[in-house]
Amino acid sequence: MTKQAAGSRLATRIAFFVSGFGLACWAPLVPVAKSRLGISDASLGLLLLCLGLGSVVAMQLAGPLTSRLGAKPAVLAGGVGMTVALPFLSLAPSIWIMGAVLLVFGASLGVIEVGMNVHAVEVEKRAGRPLMSGFHGLFSVGGFVGATLMTLALSARVGAVLGTVLASALMLAALLFAASRLIVTPKVDDAPAFVVPRGIVVLLALLTAITFLTEGAILDWGALLLTSQNLVEPAQAGFGYSVFAVAMTAGRLTGDAVVSRLGDRKTMLVGGVLAIVGYLVLLTAPIAPIALLGFLLIGLGASNTVPVLFRQAGAQSAMPPSLAVASVTTIGYAGILAGPAGIGFVAEAVGLPGAFWMLAGLVCLVPLSAAAATRSSDRAG
Repeated sequence: MTKQAAGSRLATRIAFFVSGFGLACWAPLVPVAKSRLGISDASLGLLLLCLGLGSVVAMQLAGPLTSRLGAKPAVLAGGVGMTVALPFLSLAPSIWIMGAVLLVFGASLGVIEVGMNVHAVEVEKRAGRPLMSGFHGLFSVGGFVGATLMTLALSARVGAVLGTVLASALMLAALLFAASRLIVTPKVDDAPAFVVPRGIVVLLALLTAITFLTEGAILDWGALLLTSQNLVEPAQAGFGYSVFAVAMTAGRLTGDAVVSRLGDRKTMLVGGVLAIVGYLVLLTAPIAPIALLGFLLIGLGASNTVPVLFRQAGAQSAMPPSLAVASVTTIGYAGILAGPAGIGFVAEAVGLPGAFWMLAGLVCLVPLSAAAATRSSDRAG
């Protein structure tokens, strides 16, 4: 392996780490922000919608621009934007200012997500072997580290402001280290202004959105689910997402080996069933340890579905690979960003557990669609 190849893989891992770390720092701040602003579940849902809208709109622009300019500018611009916006999430004094900050934070997240996934597909293609699960594993590592450090900071009364400032400093240092190691990705001169999926890419994008909705729901609502059922104290509620993130990390860091052995199709099938079992455990848990087991099973089950779907997007022939990846990223990440806002409105009507039961029903589509989604290239064959 050449020095450039090793550097490009490291830079890709850093980009995924920074994205997951920055987003997960927000998870323990959700109950704090809700209490500080004195808002209802529905109002919180509107705030989360700001984050989702900012990200989805930015992805619509970042997809074509990344195809024309390459992935590196998107990775750096999005990462720096998250770094700047994060501390303001702990300072916003009103719902309107918080909404504006979440728009900026979400837009920055959307830009880096498109850039890093396009970059990851190209690095994997040059390597000629599965790497995508490992890359997404670093997103999970970042999620675990970010959620855990912020939860510990709040528990130790360090304070949300100082905690987010320190987190931003770490993110900026990582981005500066990665900048010179990012490669130049292929460019599409005639990329359309808006990326519209077609063919198999539509299914890949839908399944990605469902899977990311699982992650977004646990990120934004998992802590509140635990506290609303009186299973944990508010200061420790962030540990639910931490357990989920640990499971995602373990699943993804071993995922490339799993996919090489089972193939994309069986990986999706087994993972989807495991995630469904996890929801059943979480939603019927009488005590905190059993609820945490549910988070663990959901994380393990969902861990390799998205890497498989991105690999399929790069392998299909209905669209140019870079545009397909950008399209799957845009629609898929709507699940993790805009979807949880919808959960807030559903929770207002049927309760938060009811909203999670509906989410479990959507996850059933993942194993049911495994065969259709992996027709492009199943590595088991």
